[in-house]
Amino acid sequence: MGARPHRRLHGGPRGRRYYDVADNEYNRRRYRRHRRQPTFWERCVELLGGLIVLLTLLAIGLAIQIGPEFTSCNIKGNISYNTGEKIYHVPGQEYYSETHISLLKGERWFCSEAEAQAAGWRRAKQ
Repeated sequence: MGARPHRRLHGGPRGRRYYDVADNEYNRRRYRRHRRQPTFWERCVELLGGLIVLLTLLAIGLAIQIGPEFTSCNIKGNISYNTGEKIYHVPGQEYYSETHISLLKGERWFCSEAEAQAAGWRRAKQ
């Protein structure tokens, strides 16, 4: 025998008994199961988690865009997508403006060509 959705459990002076509830919209709303509301601290944890995610995304965005605006270094150290080679681009080279630096991938900015070469990077051919 399956569940009887239109019966309610009543705990009265004679013990627990079921009684029938009329099947209408009013009673469906009145007797539906209520979801437990999160506590104050559970809400704080949810908000804090969202804030941490937002700040992390902001930090990643800044890490990708940091460059000459924040430092005086304008040599772009790029890691080749195809070969994994470490190549640096100086201003005025053909692909300097198209080269984007992602600090998360290990790419970086250099202040001088000597610094880039000492770190094991080679100059771009074009």
